[in-house]
Amino acid sequence: MEYIKDENNPESVKKKWIKRIWGVLPALFLVFFSLVVVILYVWIKAESKALKAEKLSNLKQDRPAVNVVVLDLVPMLIQDRISLPGIIKPWIKLEILAEVCGKVTKKAIEDGTAVKKGDIIATIDFRDYENFLKSANASYNVALADFKRIEKLYKKQLSTGSEFDNALAQVENYKAVMDNAALNLDRCKIRAPLSGVVNRIFIEEGQYLNIADPVTEILQIDRVKVKVGIPESDVDAVRSLTDFDVTIDALDGKIFKGKKHFLSSTADSMARLYNLDLVLENKNNQILPDMFARVEIVKKEVPEGISVPLYAVISRDKVHIVYVINDDRAHSKKVELGLLERWRVEIKKGLKAGEKVIVVGHRSVNDGEKVNVVRSVKDPREILK
Repeated sequence: MEYIKDENNPESVKKKWIKRIWGVLPALFLVFFSLVVVILYVWIKAESKALKAEKLSNLKQDRPAVNVVVLDLVPMLIQDRISLPGIIKPWIKLEILAEVCGKVTKKAIEDGTAVKKGDIIATIDFRDYENFLKSANASYNVALADFKRIEKLYKKQLSTGSEFDNALAQVENYKAVMDNAALNLDRCKIRAPLSGVVNRIFIEEGQYLNIADPVTEILQIDRVKVKVGIPESDVDAVRSLTDFDVTIDALDGKIFKGKKHFLSSTADSMARLYNLDLVLENKNNQILPDMFARVEIVKKEVPEGISVPLYAVISRDKVHIVYVINDDRAHSKKVELGLLERWRVEIKKGLKAGEKVIVVGHRSVNDGEKVNVVRSVKDPREILK
């Protein structure tokens, strides 16, 4: 007899459901286990955070207040400036050469002598030139007398035009010879063409000079040049400036006011720097050629800027913070930095005038920690005193 399965049999339905339940049980167990793990993780993390906060709170309560120095923020000038090396050069450096031949009969100066324009530097034996001038003068006088006589005859039509022209040419010729003789005689006295200081004297009395032999070197230093090399990146800023501070270390760091004289339009082929010439007044001649100088160039400035010492800024992962005082506690603030001037940095955003910034002890405090202000200053330079 054939057996036919009865789907409507209650016993079969029960077995079917039991089989299904056992099939999904592992999945349910896995979901339950995962849920338990997540709950435990969240609970452990919350407990850890609570313990850490409690520990930090207890540490703050047990720890004495940190002594700090604060800076009262006051708006002040801050500048973006660069310091470039320069060298002092004389305003004019001139080498005097002999213009006539002859023996030096007198040397009127020595190295370092201050001279004025027209002062006699040396004298060359002038006797030959004096005799030549007398001869040229006599020849000129004879030619002039002949010309006047022929001129009278020419007016009476007793002389030809060619005779008149020849006589006039003779006069002009001898006049030129006489003038040259007088000029050479005057050149026997070698004079200073400008006021300045004799840097070197190359001659001695009794020495024979030829034309173009060096006699002396004169420097004009009542004003001097400062030659500075400007990098390409700073040329545009320098182009618009006219005044510069020039510090000369050899003169105890004295600062002089320089004026722009010339900025080269092309760069030096070797150093790739643009030459800048400044002019300094030097009436008492205290600045000497070849001294080294430092030229301060202000590229940009903020007249009423908020600034703090650079060391007061703490940088972490490209984020800059400072600590300010509020209710006797330290609070961190994110700031945006701007111009940098030596050891001061501009705060473009994050701080305002009147706030108190911790500048000493800021690396030993935590956010919200109580602090003890032992000193308060208004000028960052007072911190170093």
